[in-house]
Amino acid sequence: MSATENRPRQQPYAIAAGVSMRDLLASCAAAEAVSTPPRLPDPGTGGETVERDRPRAA
Repeated sequence: MSATENRPRQQPYAIAAGVSMRDLLASCAAAEAVSTPPRLPDPGTGGETVERDRPRAA
């Protein structure tokens, strides 16, 4: 056997040992949730307070 046949082949990609697909997907979902800004309130539903919710001044 020649020396070139005895060498192990190089992997075209890096092997990530110990990371399950579930953990990978969970980390991607967490990163997206943290990096996504909060939604703007729908028109007519946010920012308005009803007079009965405010405490009355004496």
